[in-house]
Amino acid sequence: MSTFKRTRLADIAHARSGDKGDWVDFGLFAWDAAGYAVIAKEVTLEKVRAHFKPWLEGEVALWLLPNLLAIKIVFKGVLQGGAARNLRQDNLGKAMAGALLRMEIET
Repeated sequence: MSTFKRTRLADIAHARSGDKGDWVDFGLFAWDAAGYAVIAKEVTLEKVRAHFKPWLEGEVALWLLPNLLAIKIVFKGVLQGGAARNLRQDNLGKAMAGALLRMEIET
């Protein structure tokens, strides 16, 4: 029997994001060092790609920033040419940060 439970990122972290052209840039910040240890282990490139699979068409990059208790994530080519050029609603950086915070991880 596993002692792990599923937790939404919003329960242990907060996010800031923005978009410019066809890129979305996220900062995922843990509330404390214990939370950072969890997100550094659980928020992987593969899991982020899987979580955003319906939206992702381009590249994804991820950097761990332990001194800030943060992870930087960049999506390239995700906004179909830019926020003002596509027909999808609510795909701007802020909406995508909310979607990131709904991602579930094991804690």
